[in-house]
Amino acid sequence: MLTLAGLNVPAAHADEPAPVAVTVNARAALATVPETGIGANHAIWDTNLGTDETADRLKDAGVKLLRYPGGSYSDIYHWADHTAPGGYVAPNTDFDTFMRGVRRTGAQAMVTANYGTGTAEEAAAWVRHANITKGYGVEFWEIGNENYGNGHYGSAWEADDHADKSPAEYARHVVAYADAMKAADPSIKIGAVLTTPANWPDGLVAAGDDGTWNKVVLSAAGPKIDFVILHWYPGALDRAGQIPDMIDLTRRQIATYAGAGSERIGIAMTEFNTGSSSTGTTTQPGAVAAADTYATLLENGVFTVDWWNTHNSIGTVTQVAGQTDYGDFGLLSSATCTSGGDVCEPPLNTPFAPYFALRMLSAFARPGDQFVRAATGQANVVAHAARRPNGDLAVLLLNTSPDTAFPVTIGYAGFTPAAGAPAVLTHTNGATDITGSTGGSATGRTLPPLSMTTIVLHPASSPAGLPGVPGRPAASTVTDTTATITWPAASAGARPIVKYEVHRQNGVTSEQLGETAGTSYTVGNLKPGTRYTVNVIARDGGGGVSWASPPLTFTTGTPASSSCTVRLTNQNDWASGYVGAIEITNNGAPISGWTLNFAWPRAWQSLGGGWGAVWTQDGSDVKVVNEPSNGSLATGATATVGFVGNYSGPNVLPAVFTLNGTVCTTS
Repeated sequence: MLTLAGLNVPAAHADEPAPVAVTVNARAALATVPETGIGANHAIWDTNLGTDETADRLKDAGVKLLRYPGGSYSDIYHWADHTAPGGYVAPNTDFDTFMRGVRRTGAQAMVTANYGTGTAEEAAAWVRHANITKGYGVEFWEIGNENYGNGHYGSAWEADDHADKSPAEYARHVVAYADAMKAADPSIKIGAVLTTPANWPDGLVAAGDDGTWNKVVLSAAGPKIDFVILHWYPGALDRAGQIPDMIDLTRRQIATYAGAGSERIGIAMTEFNTGSSSTGTTTQPGAVAAADTYATLLENGVFTVDWWNTHNSIGTVTQVAGQTDYGDFGLLSSATCTSGGDVCEPPLNTPFAPYFALRMLSAFARPGDQFVRAATGQANVVAHAARRPNGDLAVLLLNTSPDTAFPVTIGYAGFTPAAGAPAVLTHTNGATDITGSTGGSATGRTLPPLSMTTIVLHPASSPAGLPGVPGRPAASTVTDTTATITWPAASAGARPIVKYEVHRQNGVTSEQLGETAGTSYTVGNLKPGTRYTVNVIARDGGGGVSWASPPLTFTTGTPASSSCTVRLTNQNDWASGYVGAIEITNNGAPISGWTLNFAWPRAWQSLGGGWGAVWTQDGSDVKVVNEPSNGSLATGATATVGFVGNYSGPNVLPAVFTLNGTVCTTS
């Protein structure tokens, strides 16, 4: 997680900081880098959308997906006559011009069909024009933009001509759009808009709705869609640590509500920006945060992250980390000036700092590489790593401190670097380009303040004939303490495979949970209510080891039977807090006096207050003690208590409760 405090540059520290330990575990595999991972948005109000210079800049940054026609304009845009009633359409920004730029960039396109003021027939005609008439092969099609912002929850910025603005109406139209558009081209993929966990209006249930926006949309449209759409403007530079929970909660919602086969549904972050003009949108703090966020989202399996925007315009001008920040959410300068003309941006298409974050990411993690675990011992130093198909290893190191250069020592598990100096790419505060060099060592270097550094390492040896990679594992029969894990067999190399090993990712460390000669293993001694990520590796008769399998993440439950049952319900949510109700049922002998204990899963959660018992919180631990009026629980009796829970990140609900020291069944 990034920590960016005190962005005004003070005097240098007199004392050299202690070396920061960086650990890279090449056997703790995460997601594979997708072809479409690094993306950006185009907008029809941008006069420079279709220029060769813009396309070439994006190509140089490694952008592999471009989204069109631009945010909320999507819901007023009519592609056939290139109009957007109520908005400005710049010349030379029509769809065919956009596609010419996409091809010059070497990217794929994502098109947002008009839900707000359009029809399924209009969208289907667009598909026919794009893929049948023109042969563009546009694979990804969104249905609308931020359609929850149509006034249904109070705030209205998204155009929506439908009399019914509920999620049920949106879902009904998603089904109709999907049917019509896939009739024109069955090969396309359809995306539906979701709310992002812990971001408004996530968690809200409006009058007349059968649940939250996500529950209603996924329940009705899940069988028809191929991916879901999230947008994220965190408004701060230190939020990457929330991403694993954000994506895990989204996947849980998909699995719960979208029906059979929902594992096919991908997740796209089609708009992302730090959203923090006060701490730097065009300067290095925003760039370092962008690099961390892109890498973390892709590590967690998001198939595209699309920066908002390619060009935007000047905003509030400030000084950040010794540089002029133009408050512009674009990757490239639009050469605009403040209203008084006293401050102007640099010349058109001058890259802002976040542009170099995308360039660094595209050099660090290339399509087909596999992210692996990396971690550091210092909050201001962030590490990511990716293993390449040829055996090379790339390590991305981010220094978020505005004033301190940190020396780092790098240790490796499952990888031995070759002797000699590695290839190094560096971007520092205020730099106008990324510098490349060969120097230093694979195990140590010094990171300048507010810098992005990638080192690329060759392995010390590349033995031939190793086993192939085991297939993606799956979990079945997950209980409170066990899980059965199965996987497709790996192909043998020069020697027969003699066993498979199941490894848990315990932070950056791999912990072997067991081994077997077969392709199924039941893991025991697990903790209730705990999320586990595991990989499988194959080992041959000569000790040769395969790459790690794709990761499997699963969460254990609570005991199938216990002397107590707890039911937690979220009764009223407002996207930063909620009213919770806890029903405690005694399944055992009569109780005279009880204490319920649980812990908040995340540091951004806290107790706002409680009733029906005496509530206290110590750190993350919460204790609930009966009042005199409800201390006795006969066999089969239930006590109900309530609380207000506060949160400022994805709201992972407590899952493990103990009553007088006994782990309860959570229903």
